[in-house]
Amino acid sequence: MTTSTKKQQLTGIIVSDKMDKTVVVKVDIRKRHPKYKKAYTISKKFKAHDENNEYKTGERVVIESIRPMSKEKKFKVLNKAN
Repeated sequence: MTTSTKKQQLTGIIVSDKMDKTVVVKVDIRKRHPKYKKAYTISKKFKAHDENNEYKTGERVVIESIRPMSKEKKFKVLNKAN
């Protein structure tokens, strides 16, 4: 019995790579107010696993949700975004 769950993928910019095997990725999400229809941006930071420390600050990357690796690290870096 196989259950396929779709993993969440987000695109963001690395803001910190100072930790070992971990990067902090800032993801911007555009939303629209339900009543006033004004568009606004929500920024959120996620810690993501980077096994080989290959990604550096300022790079645009795609991250994917995984099972928790630590208290705050619940994503891994897939690849560079276009």
